Amino acid sequence: MKSNHLKPELYITDFEKSIDFSHNILGFTIEYRKENPSFALLSYQGSHIMIQEIDPNEDKAFITGDFEYPFGRGISFQIDTNNIQQINNSLKGRNYPLRRAIQDSWYKVGNVLRGCRQVLVQDPDGYLLRFSKDIGEKPVNTSHL
Repeated sequence: MKSNHLKPELYITDFEKSIDFSHNILGFTIEYRKENPSFALLSYQGSHIMIQEIDPNEDKAFITGDFEYPFGRGISFQIDTNNIQQINNSLKGRNYPLRRAIQDSWYKVGNVLRGCRQVLVQDPDGYLLRFSKDIGEKPVNTSHL
């Protein structure tokens, strides 16, 4: 496993529920896990994320505020994927609610539009995950300028 330079660590309330969601529904690989407190490093197609169950004895230097659902307010995690439909089908197959169904988004970069196909879902603790697949580029339509 090639380690990324940035690995977000998310505090969670129910380790087994989060492992089920991340591993069994979304397809993350459990790279390693430990107990006391429950912790895992997860990977998905080159992305890494760490999860740790909230421990009341945790070093308070790592706790930035109260834990209230939804966790992670003001942040979303974009996770690149090569198969957005598989993620979507797995979530729907488990009747897991989507924050937003599959949608194509285009962003102007210089003289072209870069596209991505995305689906948004909140994990069991409310963290917003945006799975994104590159769909290429196309010229900017300048006929309306």
